Amino acid sequence: MKPKTLLPLAELYKFTSMFESEEKAIKSNGERGKPTQIEEDRKQIHQNRADSMTNLWFCLPVYLLLRVCSLADAATTASELSALAALKATVVSSSIPPFSCIASWNFSGAGGSEPCRSFTCGISCSADGRITAVALDPAGYSGHLPDAISNLSHLETLDLSNNNFHGPIPSSLSSLTNLQHLVLTSNSFTGQIPWSFSNLSSLKTLELARNSFYGVIPSYLSSLSALAIVDLSYNRLSGPLPSSFPPNLVTLAIRGNLLTGSLIRSAFEPLQGLEVVDLAENRLSGKLEGWLLRLPKIQQVNLANNTFDKWEVWPAAGASGEELVALDLGYNRIEGRLPAELAGYPSLVAVTVSHNKLRGAIPWQYHREKKGVAFRRLFLDGNYLAGRVPAELVEAEVSGSFGDNCLEGCPPASTLCAKKQKPEWICRILYCGGGGPRRRGNPCVFH
Repeated sequence: MKPKTLLPLAELYKFTSMFESEEKAIKSNGERGKPTQIEEDRKQIHQNRADSMTNLWFCLPVYLLLRVCSLADAATTASELSALAALKATVVSSSIPPFSCIASWNFSGAGGSEPCRSFTCGISCSADGRITAVALDPAGYSGHLPDAISNLSHLETLDLSNNNFHGPIPSSLSSLTNLQHLVLTSNSFTGQIPWSFSNLSSLKTLELARNSFYGVIPSYLSSLSALAIVDLSYNRLSGPLPSSFPPNLVTLAIRGNLLTGSLIRSAFEPLQGLEVVDLAENRLSGKLEGWLLRLPKIQQVNLANNTFDKWEVWPAAGASGEELVALDLGYNRIEGRLPAELAGYPSLVAVTVSHNKLRGAIPWQYHREKKGVAFRRLFLDGNYLAGRVPAELVEAEVSGSFGDNCLEGCPPASTLCAKKQKPEWICRILYCGGGGPRRRGNPCVFH
């Protein structure tokens, strides 16, 4: 006799709900049909439901048993086991704390061939027992990435962050075509970012910050269409920024390197989903053009500690720039005046332009015509701003600093004015073309 096919659990529930729908339909039709027929149909419905529930309670334990059996049959491949064993073997034994993840990786005994069951932490597996993630705890492991890591052919996440892995990244890593998240932040990796990474077509996250990588930023990154997060901060990368970036980039962070050159409009304007640009602490220079703050999704721009000398701000228009929240251009060499156009960016609440060469007054638009949310953080210190400090900004709930300028009427009791203003003779030299400390009676007025 042909064995009876067991329905999946979800199908059994669907099967019983079908009878409920039929009963409702019969009740609806019963208003127009014969009472005797309705009763007969109702009896048949209840009988069918009873039969289905009997089948459900019979099949449920069988279904669960088959499910458990299928998991028991799932097994990690020998090549994957060898990759995990090779990774543990490269880690200096003295750097493995007793209760850490790698300490639980015991390849001997009955559980040695079933890491998905016997390893306490550090890995994740698919339903069929394949290794899909290696995410180690920040235990201070000291070691290197072995070539055998490429045997983890189903790996989607590799996270070794906040440890002390060192040496170059093996080129064999590029064979992990399913890899989506590569996180090696805060280690001691060295060498150049491998050009073979161009094969990682599924990569969404590339976080290599706080290592010792050097060389140029690979141009192939722009071909990785799935890449959304790039963080290469605090390495020793040099040269200019690439001429193009991944089209779906959301976060670009390359602060604390040795990058030179300027920001290229054609490289950034296609990035319609870009939200964060952090290129602080480099050697970038030139003019900051108005298109940067008008990117449609941009929220945070940090270009502090570079050598930019000019900037322009275009008025916010439509959706362009409406999501900008924070702008940091501190510690550059920017000349000119504070742009009144910043008041037109509705979400902008934090502006830092400390320690530049800005002159002129604080625009009255900052407190009288600020569109959307009012400014909450204004760091304007260390410039040559002149004129009276707007009382409205002092009285408002604004944090920051107006000190070390040429401003007048900045009340010392205000935290905004905690830093003193520049000596008057310095401001006279700047605004009056002379008039040092010994030249009294100079009619020049700069306040």
